[in-house]
Amino acid sequence: MNSDEIELIQRAKAGNIAAFEQLVHQHDKRVFSIAARYVNNAEDAKDIYQEVFIRVYRNLAQFKMESEFTTWLHRIAVNVCLTHRSRKRAYAHVSIDADDDDQESHAMELRSREAATDQHSVDAEIREHVQNALDELSPKQRLVFTLKHYDGYKLREIADMMKCTEGTVKRYLFLATQQLRRRLKPVYEQ
Repeated sequence: MNSDEIELIQRAKAGNIAAFEQLVHQHDKRVFSIAARYVNNAEDAKDIYQEVFIRVYRNLAQFKMESEFTTWLHRIAVNVCLTHRSRKRAYAHVSIDADDDDQESHAMELRSREAATDQHSVDAEIREHVQNALDELSPKQRLVFTLKHYDGYKLREIADMMKCTEGTVKRYLFLATQQLRRRLKPVYEQ
């Protein structure tokens, strides 16, 4: 942490609301990004975002500045995401209403996208395939994969955030990578 960030955190710890708002502003995009990638639902991501900063505000006095603030913040974000997921799972239900017409419609939509020639459309299609493949990962696999490959965290940092071993993180990453390769292989062979 640089001296400006240390001073800002100390002011926020002392109850300076403007300093806390500045901390939120500095880190809000990253927190929302983690939440959005984890739940893939804008409304749930907003709820998680809000809960993360409520917890940061309530627990800021406990932050000892022995680690990076961003590591501490991301650990809170991951914990909120995991808590949210477990609550959602308790109320989850599976829809089995999809019929052949929906699948045929989806296939026709994919074929029409494949016919697009401009690079922007192709890029958007690739992003969509990748996002769909990410959505099929387990929540923990998706979280590990996005923290590693989208946010650039090291395996040890991810393990600290998730409060698990580095070996567990490696396993999630391996399984996620394997599943993504399997899922995306047909897309890239076209």
